Amino acid sequence: MRTPTRVLGFLAVLALVLVASLGLGRWVGPDEDLASASGGDHGHAATDDSTTDEGGHDHGAALAGGLQMSEGGHALTLRETILEPGRREVAFTIEGGDGPVTDYDVVHEKELHLIVVRRDLTGFQHLHPERDADGTWRVPVDLEPGAWRVLADFQAAGGEPHVLGADLFVPGDFQPERVGGQDLADTVDGYDVNLGGSFTAGAESVVTATVSRDGEVVTDLEPYLGSTGHLVALRAGDLGYVHVHPEGGAFHTSFPSAGSYRLFLDFKHDGVVRTAAFTVQVDGAGHDHGSHDHGTDDHGTDDDGMDTDPAEEHPVQEEPSDGSSNQETEDGHSHDH
Repeated sequence: MRTPTRVLGFLAVLALVLVASLGLGRWVGPDEDLASASGGDHGHAATDDSTTDEGGHDHGAALAGGLQMSEGGHALTLRETILEPGRREVAFTIEGGDGPVTDYDVVHEKELHLIVVRRDLTGFQHLHPERDADGTWRVPVDLEPGAWRVLADFQAAGGEPHVLGADLFVPGDFQPERVGGQDLADTVDGYDVNLGGSFTAGAESVVTATVSRDGEVVTDLEPYLGSTGHLVALRAGDLGYVHVHPEGGAFHTSFPSAGSYRLFLDFKHDGVVRTAAFTVQVDGAGHDHGSHDHGTDDHGTDDDGMDTDPAEEHPVQEEPSDGSSNQETEDGHSHDH
């Protein structure tokens, strides 16, 4: 093939890639891009049409976070955007008006929460990096080939909470996994974990969780990040981020739109943090099909939304799926669904 022909072919492929990238951005919609800059409580984005509980948490129509690299005068800057497969150090800064931010508020026991996940919603890792004096954050991450999303959840001292996102690429053979249909059960390290609740876009969704082992509900879960459970929801397609902590007897959140979501539940027992993963199909507003419950034994919920009381009746629908072992380290833990 002659050189001019090769050049024209390369330019045509590049043009297709650029058009595809622009299309992905438009899928999100201009309103969500702007609204992701709004505040909230560690991932709870407020809207004009919302309600607030006694704890000051907003449960209105939340909007997905993490869709922008910068907002509100802060920007997430990765030191390297391409890393080789394996366990690699991810380094980054949160840039402010005067350079890297070095002063943060502690939220849920940490200055910054980092979510690293492949764009097909596998390889989830919830990490807590170490910060250098110059504002550089560093953490080892387990990476496989593919396109990854890095999400930083933080609050600069005296400022508003933000969730910023950036892409990270890992070269190599990559076979993406399908999100699949709704699956509200997972098994990890011998623990059976089940979700129940309602999943409707634009309205408050109440989600409960049950952790069982050897057929018995675990009643002595240990505190992790200030509560007995920690839930992250990521929207399939753009990885829009909803971060929820349990309160008032259940997990309360609001899904920003209908569609598929992957939910990751962190829980701690016997000194180890484990992560269970679920796939949820969120109905559109006005199409609430009632609550979903894939629990195992009869149970109730404690004040943090984790089911503990085997005396209270709940439907039983066992749909277990295999999970993988997740061991807590100083930096966090991971789950590969």
